[in-house]
Amino acid sequence: MASEQNKEYFNNEAAAYDAKHAKTLDRIVEEIQARLDFIGVDWVDEDADTGSVRLLDYACGTGVVSRALAPYTTQCVGIDLSENMVAQYNARAENQGLARDEMYAYQGNLLDPNDPDPREFSGFDFHHFDIAVVGLGFHHFDDPALAAQRLVERLRPGGVLLILDFLPHGKVADEHHAASHTITHHGFSEEQIKKIFEDAGAGKDFALETIGIAFNRATEQRPEEVRRQVFLARGTKD
Repeated sequence: MASEQNKEYFNNEAAAYDAKHAKTLDRIVEEIQARLDFIGVDWVDEDADTGSVRLLDYACGTGVVSRALAPYTTQCVGIDLSENMVAQYNARAENQGLARDEMYAYQGNLLDPNDPDPREFSGFDFHHFDIAVVGLGFHHFDDPALAAQRLVERLRPGGVLLILDFLPHGKVADEHHAASHTITHHGFSEEQIKKIFEDAGAGKDFALETIGIAFNRATEQRPEEVRRQVFLARGTKD
């Protein structure tokens, strides 16, 4: 299964990940923050008492999506297969002075077909989210449709599912690149993503926007930057 390959690869990448991809990650933060109205959550307003906004960041990595949306939420909860990525996520949150109840990640897997409600994630703290996000993780999943379903189950009624990933593209040119073995899907069409949202119960007000972002695919032997079309898709839980 891809999950074990993903875990091994991202454990190895975690320590250097943010530095290696700094330009791309900064751009992703900018693009997400520029689309707060498109995402359509009733975000926190620092100047008004607007209640709470809870975010689930699945396949969170070092926390780029959480960092983008943290100023507009009251709590970010990350979950990732890679314990080293989780450690980087939590170290960055702590360095920002954020308390555990504001931003914290856990190591775990919500996508085991044989374990629909993992015991360690069965409590209230891991349900009733206002928004659930996967940032550039969908193409690593064995079953993206199952992932969407599992995340929608953890949303409150009216909550938002948000997916950031690639539009269809060719295979990684260098099949010896370590990342190539973690990729199970070479992008998604708008029609594919819309169906995934609908089947998961988050097809209401579905919308998709595209963004062009450059990604570092460099190896020691061959420096390389690849420009990909990235989409941001959102839908509301029925």
